Amino acid sequence: MPTKRDYYDILGVGRDASDDDIKKAFRRLAKQYHPDANAGDGGMAEKFKEIGEAYQVLSDPEKRQVYDRYGHNAPQGGFGDFSGGFGGFADIMEEFFGFGSRAAARRGPQPGAHLKYNLTISFEDAVFGAEKELEIPRLETCPNCHGSGAEPGTTPIRCPQCHGTGEARRVQQSIFGSFVNVATCPRCEGEGEVVSTPCSHCRGQKRVQITRKMSIAIPPGVDDGMQIRLTGEGEAGMRGGPAGNLYVVVNIKKHPLFRREGIDLLLDLPISFMQAALGDEIEVPTLDGKTKLTIPPGTQYAKSFRIREQGVPQLRRNGRGDLIVTVQIAVPTELTEKQRALLRELARTMGSVPNEPKSVLGKMKDAFK
Repeated sequence: MPTKRDYYDILGVGRDASDDDIKKAFRRLAKQYHPDANAGDGGMAEKFKEIGEAYQVLSDPEKRQVYDRYGHNAPQGGFGDFSGGFGGFADIMEEFFGFGSRAAARRGPQPGAHLKYNLTISFEDAVFGAEKELEIPRLETCPNCHGSGAEPGTTPIRCPQCHGTGEARRVQQSIFGSFVNVATCPRCEGEGEVVSTPCSHCRGQKRVQITRKMSIAIPPGVDDGMQIRLTGEGEAGMRGGPAGNLYVVVNIKKHPLFRREGIDLLLDLPISFMQAALGDEIEVPTLDGKTKLTIPPGTQYAKSFRIREQGVPQLRRNGRGDLIVTVQIAVPTELTEKQRALLRELARTMGSVPNEPKSVLGKMKDAFK
C-alpha cells in the first residue's frame, strides 16, 4: 500500500503557512489540475483529488491541529480518512470557482437608493433657523401600474425560460459527480415572471422620475457641512422594498462682518486712536441689532470684549454662545497740517517727538550704538 504524501508537500506550503497561504496554494493547484482542463488524463484527476483532500484538512483549524500532531495516523475521532468521500468539497469548489449544488436565492425586496442634496443658506438662517422648500428629482413607484410594470388590465406571466424559479441552471460533470451552476435567469432577471404588455407610462420599468417639492426645517445653530436626514424621502424601493433616505447637506454663506467659532461669533471692530486712549461708549452691530459697548481708557490693540448671549444658539439645546468683539486701532492715512501739528504737540507732552524718516544706513548705525 503506497504511503500517503504529506498534505503540506501536496499544496507546496510550509508548516507555518497562514490560512491565506493555504487558500492561495489550493486555488492555484486546483485550476492547474482540474479535470476539465486535462480531459483524458487520469493522473491529473487523481492529483486533483489529492489536492482537494489536503485542502479539506489544512483549511480546518481543528483538523489541521490533529494532523500536525499525529500526521495520517490520527486516532479515532480525529480528522478521519477523507480519501473515500468529499462531503464538503462541492462547497469548496463553489467558493473558488462559482459552481456547486446550492440554489440561487430568488430576488427579494430591494430598498431604494439614498439621495443627497446640497442646500446653500444664509449666515442668519443658520443661526436662527428657517423653513426651506426643496425640489428633489427622484424615482417613485409608477402611479399607472403601481409598480407591477404591466399595463393596467394585464398581468405578468410566468417566465418561460426559468418556469418561474428565477434561476438558470447548468449541470457540469466532474470526477466528483454532477455540479449544478446556478445563476440569475437572464430573461426575467430573477423575478420569475415577465411582462408581456409593458406599462405605457413607465415602459415596464416600474418606477418613473418625478420632481417632488418638499419643505425642510433648518434648526437654529446648524453648522456648515452638517447633514439633515429625511427618512423615506429617497428613491422608491423595488418589489416592496423600503424607500431610501434624503440627506440634505447644509452649506452656509460667509457673512461680511461676523465669523463663527463653535457657538461664538467673532467681530473685528475698528476704533480710533483717541477712542482707545480716552475711552468711549460705542454701538456694536449684532445679528439681533445694535448694542452698546464701553471702551475703557487705555484700551490696547487687539483687546477682546465678550458680549453675552449674542452668539449662535446651541443646536437642539437651550442657550446661546457669545459675541466676541476684538478692537482694531484704525490709524488715519490722511491728516491736515493742523492735525499733524496737534499730534506733534501731543507727542512732545508725552516725551516722544517723531523725527524725519532716517535712511537705512542711519537706522543700522543706531542699531549698533
